[in-house]
Amino acid sequence: MAQKVQVILVDDLDGGEAEESVSFSLDGVNYEIDLSAANAEALREAITPWVEHARKISGRAARGTRGPRGRSAAKADLGDVRSWARENGYQVSDRGRVSAEVMAAYEGAH
Repeated sequence: MAQKVQVILVDDLDGGEAEESVSFSLDGVNYEIDLSAANAEALREAITPWVEHARKISGRAARGTRGPRGRSAAKADLGDVRSWARENGYQVSDRGRVSAEVMAAYEGAH
């Protein structure tokens, strides 16, 4: 006997029919919400001012211990790290990944 399974998305905001699931992250927590096309557009429009001024992070979210001001050690300002590293005899590039050795030394000094 054949079966047909049908998944019907319900808009998590207003209970109507949803057309898509929208994923987003905030403060290291990933969220997903099912929304109608209109509500998905409203969500995207609402966060656009912040997205336009934000840095895009690819891949897994960085995990680390919380440091001063609640910031994760993995999210230290890389410009500050590079400046500190140069002042302390480390060779670092202007862009890209900062080595674990340099990050550990920076965190140890701060």
